[in-house]
Amino acid sequence: MATPQLYLITPPDAEPERFPATLMAVLNAAEFSALLVARGAMDDAAYAKLAASAINVGQGAGCAVLIENDAALARRLGADGVHVTTGAAALKAAIAALKPAMIVGAGNLHSRHDAMTAGELEIDYVFFGPIDGQPDAAAAELAEWWAQTFEIPAVLSQPDAAAETVDARGAEFLALSQSLWSTAEPAKAMQAIATTLGASA
Repeated sequence: MATPQLYLITPPDAEPERFPATLMAVLNAAEFSALLVARGAMDDAAYAKLAASAINVGQGAGCAVLIENDAALARRLGADGVHVTTGAAALKAAIAALKPAMIVGAGNLHSRHDAMTAGELEIDYVFFGPIDGQPDAAAAELAEWWAQTFEIPAVLSQPDAAAETVDARGAEFLALSQSLWSTAEPAKAMQAIATTLGASA
């Protein structure tokens, strides 16, 4: 089975001052294709500050940096695209605003119907599973089904991924998050996962 491309999600409580160094270390531990700057409960100013530093670090490491649900901010900060979790109308608006120059991905998809509705639009990927929180067994099944059936790439979010358990289930992209950030040495945890996947930098 092909090695999945890696998609990194920042922690929802990332501190704009301290986080970039940690982020850089993780991005240096393996080759990532995409970085999603998670919004969490941040206000506009805090999120914009974090996003600006993450764009700088992420693009410097050679990966596409995506903003959560804010096409205008993505444009203003020079991000590579937007990750939309708020439904078909928001997806259509993001596509109209950003395509074809920028990436638009669809998340918060909980059924085959949700995924197919999003997939009918001009999007770049479908994302299964949470941005933050507990892993979702149903998401893994959906990602596997999608990857076997459709051309648009699937991203499977596996927040609890570990070197012993990581499995993209055939999805083209594997999204990593919580299990890295909750360890004392996120870069070391990432190296172990990358070794398992054969995706070392």
